[in-house]
Amino acid sequence: MKIHYFSGEAWEEEFVRTKLPNEEIIFHEGSIAASPDFTDPDATVLCPFIESHIGEAELARFPALKFIATRSTGFDHIDLAATKAHNIIVSNVPFYGENTVAEFAFGLLLALSRRIIEADESVRQGLFSPVGFRGFDLADKTIGVVGTGHIGAHIIRMANGFGMKVIGFDAYPNTELAQKLGFSYVSLEELLASSDIVTIHVPYNKDTHHLINKENIGNLKKGAYLINTARGAIVETEALIEALKSGILAGAGLDVLEEEGDMADEIALLTNPHPKEAELKIALENHYLIDHPRVIVTPHLAFNTTEAVERILDTTIENIRAFSAGSPTNLVS
Repeated sequence: MKIHYFSGEAWEEEFVRTKLPNEEIIFHEGSIAASPDFTDPDATVLCPFIESHIGEAELARFPALKFIATRSTGFDHIDLAATKAHNIIVSNVPFYGENTVAEFAFGLLLALSRRIIEADESVRQGLFSPVGFRGFDLADKTIGVVGTGHIGAHIIRMANGFGMKVIGFDAYPNTELAQKLGFSYVSLEELLASSDIVTIHVPYNKDTHHLINKENIGNLKKGAYLINTARGAIVETEALIEALKSGILAGAGLDVLEEEGDMADEIALLTNPHPKEAELKIALENHYLIDHPRVIVTPHLAFNTTEAVERILDTTIENIRAFSAGSPTNLVS
């Protein structure tokens, strides 16, 4: 097989070549979009990460393509209708360590609840004083977990350790899990109204696009905090900003932003002959969030630990081996 591997770090090349010694692999440091003129009529496999959008235009550049092995759990960067039309198989990494993202989500929450970043900045500016940085306990607070899959379940275990009350919302409630971990399922509206902290752990798709929006964000308990380590577009940016301005939300911890790809290449967005008004608007709104004193924004790195990245690569390699053997695994439908 001829494999094109996009958005890899330098060390990944040796790691992957060692485990796939018989395959022809071409490594690219950047995303597919970073090489817009690159084509290969003989490539059979693409191995991208989330910043590489793959749609009809990209597929046309690889006419012999048979398989896409994305190094991610989410696959919203891949046009599945297009891959299906071209009979291209897609696999993902369904699990790489639910603890990894859950730990990061709690890191954001702790930084907000104890004002850690603000206090650190104050000390760096020469003021060694606790005045103005009073936080709040997590014990006895209600945390609403939106999405109780592998990551959400680990969040619940951690919340139990902090002595929090847990409620959950899921399109497919797992009553056995609820009994085992001691939480209850409620409607999304009730979760928003009852939670001191709302944390999001659902995949992004057409059903979860703007799951939290202008119509329902007003249901939030006044003074609540929002944590999002899933996908930015699950929360409508305009609604989030209005909730912060009105005081419905006291703060937010965001590892993801809506249209975050534009944040990485704002010059291209602004100089495009036909910029999309909606994307420009969201890019500007994102800067409001970045500059807000009670919002923490990190660059989509909740997955990014040494152990998790190696697990991601190991699963991706197994996906490629399975496809080569004629028995593909972890298929995305």
